[in-house]
Amino acid sequence: MNLRDKYNQAIQTAKGFRMEGAAEERDGKLYFHGMVKSEDEKNKIWDAIKTVPDWRNDIVGDIKVDPNAPKVSTYTVKSGDTLSKIAKEYLGDANAYMKIFNANKDQLTDPDKIKPGQVLKIPTAA
Repeated sequence: MNLRDKYNQAIQTAKGFRMEGAAEERDGKLYFHGMVKSEDEKNKIWDAIKTVPDWRNDIVGDIKVDPNAPKVSTYTVKSGDTLSKIAKEYLGDANAYMKIFNANKDQLTDPDKIKPGQVLKIPTAA
């Protein structure tokens, strides 16, 4: 099995985040380098790499966060919260709730269905 196959889960994770870069196999190592939009994306790629027990012997990694990417903070949903209420507090406009919804489509399917304990990404107010 070549290293690209061995680390396919990590490669697919990086592709899912549209990482700008590559995973190139040479000299018995997989050189995993590129740029993503957030620290969270970077960490999830590393988590996928680390599912292979001997990753330290196989990977030369250089994954950076794009300094020009919009900054994103997080918010933990409390009982009684709505996306509109969160948008009003963090973005200054209750009608900007769809910005929060769109930033969290990986975990939300309906803007009216959020649950206490969910950690939502809050895009910066533009």
